[in-house]
Amino acid sequence: MEGMVKCSANYVPLTPISFLERSAIVYRDRVSVAYGDIKYTWKETHERCVRLASALAHLGISPGDVVAALAPNIPAMYELHFGVPMAGAVLCTLNVRHDSSMVSVLLKHSEAKLVFVDYQFLPIARGALEILSERKTKLPLLVLIPECGQPAAISPPGILEYESLLEKGKLDFEVRRPKDEWDPISLNYTSGTTSSPKGVIYSHRGAYLNSFASVLLNDMSSMPVYLWCVPMFHCNGWCLTWAVAAQGGTNVCQRNVTTKDIFENIARHKVTHMSGAPTVLNMIINASASEKRPLPGKVAVMTGGAPPPSHVLFKMEELGFHVTHSYGLTETYGPGTVCSWNPEWAFLTPEGQAKIKARQGVQHLGLEELDIKDPATMKSVPADAKTMGEVMFRGNTVMNGYLKNLEATKDAFNGGWFRSGDLGVKHPDGYIELKDRSKDIIISGGENISSIEVESVLFSHPAVLEAAIVGRPDDFWGETPCAFVKLKDGCNANAEELIKFCRDHLPHYMTPRTVVFQELPKTSTGKVQKYVLKEKAKDMGSISKGNATSKL
Repeated sequence: MEGMVKCSANYVPLTPISFLERSAIVYRDRVSVAYGDIKYTWKETHERCVRLASALAHLGISPGDVVAALAPNIPAMYELHFGVPMAGAVLCTLNVRHDSSMVSVLLKHSEAKLVFVDYQFLPIARGALEILSERKTKLPLLVLIPECGQPAAISPPGILEYESLLEKGKLDFEVRRPKDEWDPISLNYTSGTTSSPKGVIYSHRGAYLNSFASVLLNDMSSMPVYLWCVPMFHCNGWCLTWAVAAQGGTNVCQRNVTTKDIFENIARHKVTHMSGAPTVLNMIINASASEKRPLPGKVAVMTGGAPPPSHVLFKMEELGFHVTHSYGLTETYGPGTVCSWNPEWAFLTPEGQAKIKARQGVQHLGLEELDIKDPATMKSVPADAKTMGEVMFRGNTVMNGYLKNLEATKDAFNGGWFRSGDLGVKHPDGYIELKDRSKDIIISGGENISSIEVESVLFSHPAVLEAAIVGRPDDFWGETPCAFVKLKDGCNANAEELIKFCRDHLPHYMTPRTVVFQELPKTSTGKVQKYVLKEKAKDMGSISKGNATSKL
């Protein structure tokens, strides 16, 4: 319309950086981060992040450069979620459960210029750099993060130290805000095989919108107290790293997630909100009497990462937790849906309520559309709770694309929707429910495990002729890898030997806990019929109720 003028007065690129800047004013003297006896205020956190951004710029980090981090849920990891984008760079948080080989692959693929490493994982990082050096790959600078509050140790030659780096930063540094809100803010890797990792690119706009959506779906009012159980390296902590800043909350950090620490931190800090995969919820409901402590009030819990068993949700509510079920993928910035609660469901039995809460629900307010479609025709399936189709997303909180993989990006967006690869149904009320996965990814304790990667290790064992990996039900982890193996003629190997072999070549969480020796069922073209093996693994029941290995 005539008279409209788009300018800096009425259009500013959206970015979560603004959350921190506002909280440094509104909540300046309130606690932003708590870690043991260490506490920072929002004013202090803002200053530390500005210094961090300044120091990165001084080291030569330019807009668009990738800065990696290998650290647990500690204050420095939280600061990196603001300090790195404030330098105009892209934050790439790495899974601390990866081994040196995988870390080297991701550092090379991302072309990280610098990597921050917590002291606990320094051997992993050094091993990764050695691998890169052997392959004549340019090495990133390494910044060591010592234990928070401890005197800074003398860093080994060639390694910088986190607190010393911050001291070199300037408070008058001009923050490098994005010129375009579609500029990348972070890079998060899916569980692709070592030969083809998928780096999911997040934008400032998507992170901003998904943070607001996380605030809303968690009913997070101002000044919440959030306990960090979800790793910040998972989808940037499901975007709650930025969401808590938006509300001026307190981030209660913890290096390790144990039931004892969870209950102690809830009591000590009067926690109001937390999140966790169903594995964490299962830990909580099975905590010993000596570990459990009365809750100081209602604690809101967002769960996702794997479909939660209804009995786990029921037990959590009994303990005084209010559980909200969300669902999403790395490609949707973590949470993309929420099982929004309707008041009339309160009249159902507790078991009936838990069954509804186990559904994945509807799109949150930051997402435009969610649907179950026939992947071939792109037509919506009937809302009959029976007809299966593929879960698809469309909106501003869907990734920009896969780093250096245009073909995979186009495939994922084929038809104008993001294709999740997950199969589900739509209920008559419009709520969706997952039923299966079209991919062979195993989700164990919220971690994605590539069956192809585990199979490739088993195939490298001298006694193994054929191998196939599927998920076996597990009451604790959700599911764990189950290996079906055929040995070479004249060769011998037992289950314990193969499990040890895998543990020596893979991160421990990817190692099969069950090994079954048998002929593998195949199609006429020689492909393994995994659906047959999945049914067999399902019939075996939960591994938590049986032996870790079996031989049939």
